[in-house]
Amino acid sequence: MPVVLLDDSEPPWFPHPDTPPPDGLLAVGGSLTTERLLLAYSNGIFPWESWGDPPLWHWFSPDPRFLLFPDEFKVSRSLRSALKKETFEIRVDTAFEEVIRSCSRAPRKNQPGTWIAPDMVKAYSKLHAEGFAHSFESYRDGKLVGGLYGISLGTAFFGESMFHHEPEASKVALAHLVEFAKQRDFHFIDCQVPTDHLGNLGAREVPRTEFLDLLGKALKTPGIRGSWTS
Repeated sequence: MPVVLLDDSEPPWFPHPDTPPPDGLLAVGGSLTTERLLLAYSNGIFPWESWGDPPLWHWFSPDPRFLLFPDEFKVSRSLRSALKKETFEIRVDTAFEEVIRSCSRAPRKNQPGTWIAPDMVKAYSKLHAEGFAHSFESYRDGKLVGGLYGISLGTAFFGESMFHHEPEASKVALAHLVEFAKQRDFHFIDCQVPTDHLGNLGAREVPRTEFLDLLGKALKTPGIRGSWTS
């Protein structure tokens, strides 16, 4: 199926998420409105990278999908030590914009830059203000040294990005997200595409059709909208 060109007509729409080739490129174009982003995530689609002339957002639904099931999370020896020693203070939803901006500045292996452009920071910060986007933050001596952010719908968490300035800081934040997910019966944490880092922590590939089925089930349960600080 050819890649679909989107515009900003209302209401937003996407082709079926099971139609693109394995690389997952489904559509290009369209702005990052709250309505479009929520529609995308609820259908297993996410924006990634804006390029071209003029630059256009690219929307993906890859096959397979990389998921972390909370009960399959693997705690390494170094992570276990950091958790036991309480090396970092963990906060939730207290510095969302600082987390996403830190993620945008984090160096990426085999990538010259970042896909987290200023309009993405603005759009996801709005999602946070509306209770859909959340951050888990690691602090040491009162300074933010690691964290992650993502979108929560139903009992699914869509992880977007992580950063760390100290060893284990982002992993500890992830461990607390996993514990949060276990306590609230989240079905999965979406990691989007395979990485060795997350694979070592227990994430695994799932066929796209299976992922979409799992997503449909997760969305049947009302989500926890609003600040998760408490």
